[in-house]
Amino acid sequence: MCGIAGLFSTQRPPQAEPLRRMIGALHHRGPDGQGLHIDGPIGLAHARLAIIDLEGGAQPLSNEDGRIWVTFNGEIFNYIELREELLAAGHRFATASDTEVLVHLYEQDGDAFVERLNGQFAIALWDARTQRLLLARDRVGIRPLYYTQAGPQFAFASEVKALFTLPEVKRQWDPSGLASVFGWWSAIAPGTVFEGVHSLPPGHLMTVDASGTHTRRWWDWDFPVDEADALLDAPVDEDALAEELHALLVDAVRLQLRADVPVGAYLSGGLDSSIITNIISRHTRTPLRSFSLTFEDAEFDESAHQQTLVQHLGTQHSSIACSRADIADSFARTVWHTETPLVRTAPAPMMRLADSVRAAGHKVVLTGEGADEVFGGYDLFKEAKVRRFIAAQPDSPRRRRIIERLYPYLAASPTAGRGFSQQFFSQGLDRLEDPAFAHLTRLSTSERAWTFLHPDLQDHMAQHTPQAQLLSHLPARFKAWRPMARDQYVEAHTLMSGYLLSSQGDRVAMAASIEGRFPFLDHHVIEFACKLPPRLKMRGLREKLLLKKAFAHELPASITQRSKQPYRAPDSASFFENGRALPWVAELLSPERLNRSGLFDTPAVGKLLAKCAAGRAIGFGDNMAFVGVLSTQLVHEQLVAPSSPSAPSATSAP
Repeated sequence: MCGIAGLFSTQRPPQAEPLRRMIGALHHRGPDGQGLHIDGPIGLAHARLAIIDLEGGAQPLSNEDGRIWVTFNGEIFNYIELREELLAAGHRFATASDTEVLVHLYEQDGDAFVERLNGQFAIALWDARTQRLLLARDRVGIRPLYYTQAGPQFAFASEVKALFTLPEVKRQWDPSGLASVFGWWSAIAPGTVFEGVHSLPPGHLMTVDASGTHTRRWWDWDFPVDEADALLDAPVDEDALAEELHALLVDAVRLQLRADVPVGAYLSGGLDSSIITNIISRHTRTPLRSFSLTFEDAEFDESAHQQTLVQHLGTQHSSIACSRADIADSFARTVWHTETPLVRTAPAPMMRLADSVRAAGHKVVLTGEGADEVFGGYDLFKEAKVRRFIAAQPDSPRRRRIIERLYPYLAASPTAGRGFSQQFFSQGLDRLEDPAFAHLTRLSTSERAWTFLHPDLQDHMAQHTPQAQLLSHLPARFKAWRPMARDQYVEAHTLMSGYLLSSQGDRVAMAASIEGRFPFLDHHVIEFACKLPPRLKMRGLREKLLLKKAFAHELPASITQRSKQPYRAPDSASFFENGRALPWVAELLSPERLNRSGLFDTPAVGKLLAKCAAGRAIGFGDNMAFVGVLSTQLVHEQLVAPSSPSAPSATSAP
């Protein structure tokens, strides 16, 4: 794991000082060393977090004749097998790093080399022979890569703050990016919340040369076409499929344990992290070191389930308690690293957890993230199934009663009030073919924040609705997939890639110089799961059926039989004490500061602040709106208008 940056220009050759500023802004991603390579129109920079070949893996790195150079962020898990193949073909290696595999594989396969990689990566490769820069991002978007035009120079970096070190790059909000955040929880790539700054989408490759830029998709999620694939309804051998899935996940974990430093694992107490830690314990020789979060609020705490696994596996385990005060203390730093407005506080505890991993002397952790998207584990998929069931007979009271089985873990469940819940979950029942059908209730809740924005900004955002932005990114085969497949695709390309793997994943882990790894997102696992009939993912309202079956004989029944409880953290309540906003929150959301940013309807935010202070913000809509307003103000003062008078220390970036 590292940070990368670079400049390309045929008009103004890159200079060392701007590159040093760019890579200096990414020191947290690579505290173990920095490197530069400048050659004519190209300048490459690298900040290293040493994990493989600690002594010899410095970057930027070249092939034998120095004509191909690479700066790379991430890991190539199958580098040992690729290296052996390349050595047999006559390539000569100067290091034992996974990075060097990239230059030799490119020599052999050209742009198609990315299709051979099993890993999580953002790659910048310079071919001096063709005078061409190649940028590539991993299949699902685990590692970030941003780019912009900085005057006559094309600039790229792992994080936006590195691009903002260039004086030619303007710091302005993009209304379409904000519209996406207050809908999908993140901007849909290639969009960002900053005008003129773009994100290379997951599974895409870009080439840059004197003629301009060219982008193409090289991998995507794909599902069987309903009418053409009889296997979707044909009888299957569930036991054999469970064994195949078990073998795939064991192999994925083994590959992702490759490192020359100690590797740990996150243990939440849920099924997914339990499977990962179980595989490490039972199927590898890696010492199992696990890390967990606990909460003082019982609604969010899973410590009892964590301890069940600790005792079952005998892992060396440590946990950190996260209070509401801890979330408030960490929130500004969290926003600085995520570089985007947030509608939930959940990334802040994850950053504190990453800090604890680093303090324990680890640089790498495996996590269960991705299993819910791959195997259909979220309540959203259950909710969509129930809503489609109701839509078939919308006047049936018995069908509507099924809504009450949703969200059993929530203290203030939206299904508790029958009248309200039936009205809420009946939204869009006449829009079954809408690609966002499963997400309509989430969108309506997230978009509550729009009402607190300045009317002029709302008008601009209304031209770029979240639903419209989604439509422009869907593949041609989308309509031919079954409903659950469509729901999974949208979830993977919105919440997962833009929020979970970024704000709640890469960004908060790298804030502590920690690399997260995601075995459930091994592309072999994804491709296997995409071919499964929906009934093997969800039967009735029992989620992740085949995944549970694959590991039922190795895990306690209390883990495999419990309902999904998503990771959550206290939201607006974290920023108030004794009925008053914390001082830094009150100052940041004061009329003066709100008017200065010009982003919000100041009186409306004042009413929301008073409502939260009185403890009346119990719904998701109010909580998400408050966190969204607070975090947007932080992004504005930290990144968009950093020259404005500094905020109190609680809101200052590290």
